[in-house]
Amino acid sequence: MNRKIVIVFGGVSFEHEISIVSAIAMKEVLQAELHYVFLDGARNFYYIPNERLNAKLFSSGKYKKCDKLTLGKEGFIKKSVFSTSVIPCDVILNLIHSGDGEDGTLSAMFDFYSLPYIGPRKEACAISINKFLTKGYASSLNIKTMNYQYYNKGEIVRVKEYPVIVKPVRLGSSIGVSIVKEEADLLYALDVAYEYDNAIIIEPFVSNIEEYNVAGCKIEGEFVLSLVEEPQKSEFLDFEKKYLDFSRTSTVQEANISSELKNALKDAFKKIYNTLFDGSMIRCDFFVINNVVYLNEINPIPGSMSNYLYEDFSSTLVSLSYDLPKIQNITISYDYVNKIQSAKGK
Repeated sequence: MNRKIVIVFGGVSFEHEISIVSAIAMKEVLQAELHYVFLDGARNFYYIPNERLNAKLFSSGKYKKCDKLTLGKEGFIKKSVFSTSVIPCDVILNLIHSGDGEDGTLSAMFDFYSLPYIGPRKEACAISINKFLTKGYASSLNIKTMNYQYYNKGEIVRVKEYPVIVKPVRLGSSIGVSIVKEEADLLYALDVAYEYDNAIIIEPFVSNIEEYNVAGCKIEGEFVLSLVEEPQKSEFLDFEKKYLDFSRTSTVQEANISSELKNALKDAFKKIYNTLFDGSMIRCDFFVINNVVYLNEINPIPGSMSNYLYEDFSSTLVSLSYDLPKIQNITISYDYVNKIQSAKGK
């Protein structure tokens, strides 16, 4: 019997369009009964029939003619004048990149209603969406990251040596990111980054650096890891190139590197995933400098779920859907209040 998966996509996010591309890609790679729920810029949920799922539906605004939904304890609810129905669902797949999907907004809603979902939990969102906190988390695990300077908007920025790369603290997919090769270009790069966030990180830029990606999850206590990918070489993989890259659905070739380096990358992934990312399928992007592994970024909801890195993406996701973190059941007894009342009555 096919698993019923509700894919939530769109959201209030600078990566809204990437989420749409990811949702469309799932039709090709997930062997399950899929139901699509679109979250628009006004934070309204819409039920999108599979046959109508295409990019133009959203860019034209015609999605607003689809049924509007509400979210409750039963899941996604469709109401009409004469009836109320619940969208069939065994598990929700959070497919909103950045914004609502990765900042903990949706995670908190799903947790509040005790709904089963694949995606980062609130604590994982807080760590992974913020590059400053990510570096601190990696450091606690003895995983190296690039040296950096952290600035809030309005602070005086001083760079001693170029080239550098300027990044908004809370954004991915290279949006708002600039390579600065000389001081004359710094002010413009800062203006661009501050358009997206009120805090930035500045790191040294190393050309021709070795880059590798590893994706995976944990099922019944055992790690299920993807191939190790060596992404397309370019001085800088900008937003447009990444946007097109996210639409891939065919499996990539494994990186041609030593088994020792593969193991080092996978070990670093396992340390990062730990228990913090239980219930999610993440991707970690690494640098390697002089055979030393550095964490570049944690992608808690990667583009198209990085399906192209897995030998059997669909089976992995479906298996994970049966082994999600359990929400602690807290019994409300009012024993303490009753004791106080009893004491007062004596």
